[in-house]
Amino acid sequence: MRRASLLLPLLGALSLPAAAQDAALDDLNAQAAATLNLVPVTRVVRSGTPVPGTPTDLNASVTVRYGPAKPAAVLLLMPGYLGGAGSFDRLARQLVNLDPTLAVWAVDRRANLLEDHAPLLTGGAPQLAQIVQRGLPTRAPASVPFMKDWGLDVTLRDWRAAVLEARTLTPNVFIGGHSMGGTLTGLYASYDFRGTRGAKDVRGLIMLDGLPGLMSGKALTTDQYEQGAMNPLGPLPGLNTLTRSPYVDALYFSPALAARAAAQARLAALQPDAPAPQNGFAAFPATNLAAAMTRLDQRYALLPFLAIRAGHATNAADAPYLLNRVLGARDTRWITGAADPARPVGWGSEAGQVTDARDFVRRYLTPQSDYAEWYFPNRLTLDLAAARTDTTGTPFEKTLPVRSARDLTLPVLGIAAEQGVTTETQFREYAAGTRAPLTVRTLKGAAHLDITTASGDQVARWILDWLRPLRRA
Repeated sequence: MRRASLLLPLLGALSLPAAAQDAALDDLNAQAAATLNLVPVTRVVRSGTPVPGTPTDLNASVTVRYGPAKPAAVLLLMPGYLGGAGSFDRLARQLVNLDPTLAVWAVDRRANLLEDHAPLLTGGAPQLAQIVQRGLPTRAPASVPFMKDWGLDVTLRDWRAAVLEARTLTPNVFIGGHSMGGTLTGLYASYDFRGTRGAKDVRGLIMLDGLPGLMSGKALTTDQYEQGAMNPLGPLPGLNTLTRSPYVDALYFSPALAARAAAQARLAALQPDAPAPQNGFAAFPATNLAAAMTRLDQRYALLPFLAIRAGHATNAADAPYLLNRVLGARDTRWITGAADPARPVGWGSEAGQVTDARDFVRRYLTPQSDYAEWYFPNRLTLDLAAARTDTTGTPFEKTLPVRSARDLTLPVLGIAAEQGVTTETQFREYAAGTRAPLTVRTLKGAAHLDITTASGDQVARWILDWLRPLRRA
């Protein structure tokens, strides 16, 4: 009955003229969001793994917790490359809304503690516009030398602190992740925590458009690990140069760009149809919502792993964007300006969208979490390139103790985005090297980021259907 009650208004909306259809879809999405926002959420910062040289308050394990304080099961979710706990906000709420006995703990890696959200959360439109244009003061590399140690070992041990806490509440503990978080999920299970494999901590693994080995590139030599190398994401600083380059600072992402993006998302949430700041995110007159979404929508996104399907630009003149295609994007376009110069480029809903743009920008930054990780540690990318899927017999066997997954017996759920970065075949190839029972699904029409932000609850239902028989009293 519940599905039918939601389906009938949707069918009615799709029978309307285009402009009225957009408004009706926006209204339906807003109603669904209001229900999800009733799910309780709290941010918990607790002790993580101690790292010599790191300030004490940054040796932390951070989780944003949705659902009951005394759950029957806990699912801990690790975000992807450049992602924060906020990237799971909608999916986590969907899961708890469908199963109130489940708690979902979304992970913020310790680097998220370096961000200053106060100007974004308290500033009005004029202040946010200035941040979009000028950014916020960022931490100089020399001020965060300790980040050179924030690699795979620290990331997994911080996560494990939360996993072990969850085990004091219930034996039904599961882990999962999106994109690179899916990679980390598999590596956690194979990691040797001083004689204990991570697989013994949990009852199952969920990989959302990501899995071990994703974007690893070729195996690194000791010299490349120390001096630097190339990987699928571009130049990778080596261990000896991490003090100069402790975090990602690239054309497509940097702390300055992340702060500006968060400010544009806030403006889009507060005043979606107002003019976006000049000399900001859009090189053409645009509304706040359009300025935010034309950087991420699959039609215009620079990289396929930073793409979402969330509607369409309106009043836009565009042309093929050949650079994006060289970087791996699909049939991308470059907006050259407004088709009618008297009006700005806007943003509209459409029947084929997977994510609701207005909901996306509202969840981008909240008092509990942020969609991005502004200061993403290069050490983590370096360690993942060195570890790949197994360090046995490599120069990294002792420092990055990722063991073979041949004996892994934990159930695995793999969910691919149809237009994302993994396929069901890749999940099957991974599982073929283990003893793990595998369940695979594909979210139709979805780009890579849609897996955690989709308006529909199909991903949440797949997860709950998979979890149900694995839970024990």
